[in-house]
Amino acid sequence: MNGDWHEAPEEWDLVIAHPPCTYLTVSGNRHFVEEMYGAKALGRYMDRIDGIRFFMEFTCCNAKRIAIENPIGIMSSVYRKPDQIIQPYEFGHPYAKSTCLWLRNLPKLTPTEIVEPERIHSKGKTGGYSGNLWYATDDEGRILAWNDPRTAKERSKTFPGIAKAMAEQWG
Repeated sequence: MNGDWHEAPEEWDLVIAHPPCTYLTVSGNRHFVEEMYGAKALGRYMDRIDGIRFFMEFTCCNAKRIAIENPIGIMSSVYRKPDQIIQPYEFGHPYAKSTCLWLRNLPKLTPTEIVEPERIHSKGKTGGYSGNLWYATDDEGRILAWNDPRTAKERSKTFPGIAKAMAEQWG
């Protein structure tokens, strides 16, 4: 995250990694198609390669137990299928956001509090339903537009219920 290289002098007991998903997630695939023949295409593909390389660093780090978290994306093809796909609504948050876990020497997470996910309209309005979707909101609870610079940061956060389950079940 901060650009510094960190090296463990000995084997780590546990690594829980959350590598950036900007260029790895399936939701970004449309940008690769749109820009396939444009000037930005090479840069985006190089960013994807860098993202894949960074993700793979965690798969071979010196640790007894490893969990790598990322949304559904290219790593299922480039690396392997995840060991588990979890949802925030299984851990007390009323949202659907498929989150993949690649595990080494760790059990699958057990849901801690299953709740009914909220349903919102695909345009971000409550009422109609086009699928369960987690959306980012501002400090006053208003839904942020997809192109708002705050959206990516808010949507990339790990839900506290999931983080708590990881700490309690793997810590």
